[in-house]
Amino acid sequence: MKKVVKFGGSSLASAKQFKKAKDIITEDETRRYVVPSAPGKRDSKDVKVTDMLYAAYEKADAGEDFGEELDKIKERFSGIANGLGINIDLDGEFRKIKEDFTNKAGVDYAASRGEYLNGRIMAEYTGFSFIDPAKVIFFREDGSFDSERTNNTLGSVLDGLENAVIPGFYGALPDGSVKTFSRGGSDITGSIVARAVKADVYENWTDVSGFSVADPRIITDPETIDMITYTELRELAYMGASVLHEDAIFPVRREGIPINIRNTNKPEDKGSWIVQSTGVKPKFTITGIAGKKGFCSVNIEKDKMNSEVGFGRKVLQAFEDNDISFEHMPSGIDTMTIIVHQDEFIEKEQSVVSEINRLTHPDSIDIESDLALIAVVGRGMKSSKGTSGRIFSALAHANVNVKMIDQGSSELNIIIGVKNEDFENAIRAIYNIFVLARL
Repeated sequence: MKKVVKFGGSSLASAKQFKKAKDIITEDETRRYVVPSAPGKRDSKDVKVTDMLYAAYEKADAGEDFGEELDKIKERFSGIANGLGINIDLDGEFRKIKEDFTNKAGVDYAASRGEYLNGRIMAEYTGFSFIDPAKVIFFREDGSFDSERTNNTLGSVLDGLENAVIPGFYGALPDGSVKTFSRGGSDITGSIVARAVKADVYENWTDVSGFSVADPRIITDPETIDMITYTELRELAYMGASVLHEDAIFPVRREGIPINIRNTNKPEDKGSWIVQSTGVKPKFTITGIAGKKGFCSVNIEKDKMNSEVGFGRKVLQAFEDNDISFEHMPSGIDTMTIIVHQDEFIEKEQSVVSEINRLTHPDSIDIESDLALIAVVGRGMKSSKGTSGRIFSALAHANVNVKMIDQGSSELNIIIGVKNEDFENAIRAIYNIFVLARL
């Protein structure tokens, strides 16, 4: 049995949190490989170490003195090391960081030092071997992740180690310079390590006891999702659910390795399981609700549109030529609607409209802004009759006008468009009908 355990920034923000993490690791001898994040906030007024590093490097890159900023970062790590009673040469580490900042080592290098130093501390504290990701996680020249080279090298290195600490968030380009994943990328590193060691479980420890059915900022004390499939999670993550980095799914998905989201502060909670597939019946008809604001719709009408070969391609070409991606494309016999991100579209609005007119000669084009999209996701919807009816009945009772409906062919999700101002009410109405009323 092999487990990879990843700890988020809040789980390693202080010596007290480090001690909780070590207790979790040592409580189960199968937790053999540890992936730490950089220290997060200790309280709501605190600053994440990664943000402190960005600020320090910004000054270094501008040729300004950054000594004060670097000293504050060193204080954070000294506080953790001293609180744990470990002896680690932070003076030497920070001399090297200062030198590299001065020599303009790059913003990715700067951002990665939080994970690197937390990894050094974790390895010293647990007695595990330290593996620098810059030696075993590889990116190609164009910045894309080289998954197979990484898997082969990392697997070979870890195969000879009983226990190891591999910091999250970064790897290296072919020239050896540090390259980071996108923000929150330590989740991805954990998944990469799990695949490389052929782990039985990838445990992701954070400050919540799993995924909530809906955003806790909108729903008070929402139900937790016990089990969710990779596909369901992808749908929810894409629409804003953010407990786990959405790209963390891919490395473990191909190997069928389950992910267990756990709470460092409540290790007794079972958390949420993310699996490839399951025969376990979901607690509710839906698995989760997620959504985002800030969309607009471009509604195109033309008589006999459906019989005009290439019409849809020409419309989408207008968006492609203006470097705008679309989110959804519901259509009727004589109508087509393109849903796009408002902030991407607004500056190029007239250019897109002109090109659609030139390419397709529509009868009319109507643009509606300030829309929100809500995804209702669940494997249980396939076998339940009247799911859509219950959703729209709930929204009608909440006085929410539905602007758009789009359902995937897999019957796994239903996308609903509403006005931005109705977003929270719509989420509450859907949650109430499926979770509180248990329909």
